[in-house]
Amino acid sequence: MALYSYVKKRGKLRKKIAKIFSIVCIFSGVGILSSVIYPILTFDFFYSPKFNSLIRPLPATTIGSRVVENIPAILGATTTDYTKASVWFPKAYSYKIDISTTSYLLSIPKLGIEEANVQVGGEDLSKHLIQFTGPLPGNPGNPVIFGHSTLLFFYNPKDYKTIFSKLPDLDINDEITIILDNITYTYQVFDMKIISPDDISVLEQNYDDSYITLVTCVPPGTYFRRLIVRGKLVNI
Repeated sequence: MALYSYVKKRGKLRKKIAKIFSIVCIFSGVGILSSVIYPILTFDFFYSPKFNSLIRPLPATTIGSRVVENIPAILGATTTDYTKASVWFPKAYSYKIDISTTSYLLSIPKLGIEEANVQVGGEDLSKHLIQFTGPLPGNPGNPVIFGHSTLLFFYNPKDYKTIFSKLPDLDINDEITIILDNITYTYQVFDMKIISPDDISVLEQNYDDSYITLVTCVPPGTYFRRLIVRGKLVNI
């Protein structure tokens, strides 16, 4: 009788462990799915008025299918390191630059970004911003600067892995300043849009004036699309 009781209790213990394990797996799956959907839904909800021509509210069934289809693009392939500037626009490998000046400083007062280091022609976005192509600021043309982003609650304007997370908060006429060779250049935002990583038109050069372009991944915390913020030189 004692042996039977022992076996019976042991069987109940196994069932209890299996039940707990199943619950843990379910909640883990929900957590992973939520981490994918959350940045997309919050970005759509908070920023759709600003980008209403590009971001539209979608039915839940459509969102679900889009998420499943685009999980590799949203999360990034496991073999892809998005702290490397060269992978942001896969078709833009020929846009590398070689300029004697190696770095300068960028500030965005509205976002609390103060004198962030911009590396000219660099690669590692975890250590600084990267000027991917174009002339130096202040010259005719379009220097294009990449900056990393992540989920908004991790935002820290001093951390280069999160520095551009709040770039979508900018508005037309906000200011971006550059300090290069002890000269301060002030740019004013005149255009903001969202594009595909396959769209390399943002890297093109227009020499009729002095421009600047900031680029980050959106929704923050994903690698699905690229936010483009364009500024025009208004003061030196």
